Amino acid sequence: MSTQSEAILEENLLKQLVSLGYEKVLIRDEAELLANLKAQLERHNKITLDDMEFSRILNHLNKGNVFEKAKILRDKFALTREDGTTKYIEFLDTERWCQNLFQVTHQVTIEGSYKNRYDVTILINGLPLVQIELKRRGLELKEAFNQINRYQRHSYGANSALFHYVQIFVISNGVNTKYYANNRNQSFKQTFFWADKENKNITNLNEFTDLFLEPCHISKMICKYVVLAEATKTLMILRPYQYHATEAIIDRVVNTNKNGYIWHTTGSGKTLTSFKTAQILMKLPNVHKVVFVVDRKDLDYQTTKEFNSFSQGSVDGTDNTASLVRQFSDDTRLIVTTIQKLNTAINKQRYLEKMKNLRDKRIVFIFDECHRSQFGDTHRNITKFFNNYQMIGFTGTPIFADNATGNKFGKRTTKELFDECLHKYVITDAIADENVLKFSVEYIGRYKEREGSQNNLDIEVEDIDTKELLESPERLEKIVDYIIAHHDRKTHSKEFTAMMCVSSVDVLTKYYELFRSKQHGLKIATIFSYSTNEDDKDANGLDSLEESDGAHVDEEHINMHSRDKLEEYIAHYNTMFGTNFTTKDSQSFYNYYNDISKRVKNQEVDILLVVNMFLTGFDSKTLNTLYVDKNLKYHGLIQAFSRTNRILNEKKSQGNILCFRNLKKATDAAIALFSNKNAKEIILMKSYEEYVEKFIEALKKLKEIAPTIDSVDSLYDEESKLEFIKAFRELMRIQNILGSFADFSFADLGIAEQEFEEYKSKYLDIHDTIKREGKEKVSILEDVDFELELIHKDEINVTYILKLLAQLKDASEQEHQTQRQNIINIINGNAQLRSKRELIERFIDAHLMSLEDIDMVDGAFEKFWNEEKLKAFDALCEEENLNKEKVKKVVDTYLYDERPPLSDDIANTLNIKPKLLERRKVVPRVLDKIMTFVDRFYT
Repeated sequence: MSTQSEAILEENLLKQLVSLGYEKVLIRDEAELLANLKAQLERHNKITLDDMEFSRILNHLNKGNVFEKAKILRDKFALTREDGTTKYIEFLDTERWCQNLFQVTHQVTIEGSYKNRYDVTILINGLPLVQIELKRRGLELKEAFNQINRYQRHSYGANSALFHYVQIFVISNGVNTKYYANNRNQSFKQTFFWADKENKNITNLNEFTDLFLEPCHISKMICKYVVLAEATKTLMILRPYQYHATEAIIDRVVNTNKNGYIWHTTGSGKTLTSFKTAQILMKLPNVHKVVFVVDRKDLDYQTTKEFNSFSQGSVDGTDNTASLVRQFSDDTRLIVTTIQKLNTAINKQRYLEKMKNLRDKRIVFIFDECHRSQFGDTHRNITKFFNNYQMIGFTGTPIFADNATGNKFGKRTTKELFDECLHKYVITDAIADENVLKFSVEYIGRYKEREGSQNNLDIEVEDIDTKELLESPERLEKIVDYIIAHHDRKTHSKEFTAMMCVSSVDVLTKYYELFRSKQHGLKIATIFSYSTNEDDKDANGLDSLEESDGAHVDEEHINMHSRDKLEEYIAHYNTMFGTNFTTKDSQSFYNYYNDISKRVKNQEVDILLVVNMFLTGFDSKTLNTLYVDKNLKYHGLIQAFSRTNRILNEKKSQGNILCFRNLKKATDAAIALFSNKNAKEIILMKSYEEYVEKFIEALKKLKEIAPTIDSVDSLYDEESKLEFIKAFRELMRIQNILGSFADFSFADLGIAEQEFEEYKSKYLDIHDTIKREGKEKVSILEDVDFELELIHKDEINVTYILKLLAQLKDASEQEHQTQRQNIINIINGNAQLRSKRELIERFIDAHLMSLEDIDMVDGAFEKFWNEEKLKAFDALCEEENLNKEKVKKVVDTYLYDERPPLSDDIANTLNIKPKLLERRKVVPRVLDKIMTFVDRFYT
């Protein structure tokens, strides 16, 4: 049976969309797109526009970038008519989304830098709001994603730039179908399958079309569930489980007075779900206020910041209880506050007079991390004070009978406090969808009885739980040495960051001072609450946290010893980063918390030492490793582990957990509780030996395509090159995972490291060729993801090569050729250094051996490099007849902004301005040459 062609896939999709109620229209080019837009806006607004009026509308629509156009789409335009009257033109009815006008067209051709023809376009009120790109069955879905990225670069912004109004992209090869928001910053990992309420993915294009592209539904997704994130100026769209949860909450609030909770696993985007929920609820006429409640001051800051990142000013953060009470009294519709301040507001006599008027108002409380925040006095106080309240909880780890610990009110579960679970999206769902990563858990440490003792057996960590042994200086130092030895491997040469959680503040200080005493080049920071200093306060997980625990300062219960220690450690931090924090006032300590949070995310801190703080509610995509030396279980364990498993890129293949405690049984129990009884194999990474087997199997497939290094050069047709790319890419993915294991050795893999690197070089050769040739013709390889992040290594850079050159200078005649070839192989296998290969070879052959001393290598190389840079710059400007000062300005701007130059910037460097048709060839060519120059000499 032959593979279904892209044309047949497109034809069938068009027929299906028409059957759903879309009007099929023929739109071939820009002119017909504009004519149709005019007609649809006239129909939607019940108006007739003359050419001048439509021209004004087009001028308005052509302002700004994708984000700004998304705002224009949702607003009305005050059109001043020829007779002086004003008519408000609506582009999209966001409240009655089914009342919009729906059309479908295909093969629209737009000419920008290059002429592009788009597959299927859904028009709403004449504007292209959904773009569907198809690939024939059997091709990688990512090819369609990369094709859209190419269109965004080359033609979506051309002419009237109406394709900048696309809100949602859909990509499909018939078998797999995904959607995502129009956001150039996101990777293929931010594309989603649609799913039903039970989280069953809808992958087939026919079924996806019936459910997701049905006119009312796709319009609702655009009008209600596309989020305009102000902080990043990007569009976001809810994933299916976020959509189903929000819809369930709205239904609960609109139609009942019952409580409810959402169980969405940690790391699945709870903040976005809760923001969209709060945004919709606060607009309901029967809701007086929406109060988003968090249980610690540090999360108050983070949540307020995240809410405001979606919509600036949407949250009026509360610094004290008096401010909170004022917000309850004024017209603020959405409040973010802590559970402590809320409790004070409804209990302290001085606030009751102002608060009593709210007793009967309809107030919806949304509780963040409700597995911890609602098991004490506050829950009872809220239910006693307010008469018309409704509580909605969000949790990644609910409290069940198995993990309920109890307090003075007895054992309570999440269901008892919040009633029905309105939607579930558990950790196995998230891992299957690739919305979070698996965990690689390693249990480290064996303790042997001293000679002369009655028992001479090795004792596993699991069998030892005595405070004396666990806190012994010898053990702690061995752990520190282990971490220092393996940290680079775990974090891909510090490309990622790590946290270490320990049992108490006392143990933390011992660890911190051990790290300080050793040579390692790691930036260590720490933070802890100094209100108490208990022994292993969190021994049973995070469930012993009291409502008062957190980043605030309780002046009545300060343990001065731990505070003095923290003050000393903050002084080290101040020296390291040029800051000026202190524990001497609560605001400065609060600012210290926020600064650490930022620096961990920005990879400025290598290891953050904590006891409790940061183990819940802290999200950092760049954190991939957790060192554990404390007892955790159930929700505390899953919450802590989940700091490491946020999706980022291909190199971050798992969250690394290194346990120095007896947590094997606790891990198994937690996984079983928060997913299902058979979930362990899904959540945890396989063993080292199993990944070795997978590598050997993948290597066999690679060898079938290219048995030797030289045979790669014989792959002349694109189909065979594509097979090689896929095969070697899979090999790299597995090697990337294997590389994080302490036991990793190429000796286990059936291929020498040198041979692997040579295959990698061939892989990069194909990549370089495609990128050069792609400008002239469309290749099936142009959209393939080469996953260069799996190749890039921070430790392999020009500085590293200089060290090797110094060694080469001193090498014997016999060793010289071997070492020289080794340097060339390293350069060939590194995506960032390949552009510098010819220059480095020339330096070796023409200059290196004539130097008198190895200490002269750095200076000689720098002199050679600067001379070559100047020659290359002059040659570039002469070849293309460019203005040197303007080219220098373009390069400087690019290096500062890290943004590729615009076409106009490049055209401005030309001494002779080309005609329009010539410009389309000249500008891309000059841009490529400038970028190649920057690549070679500056990166």
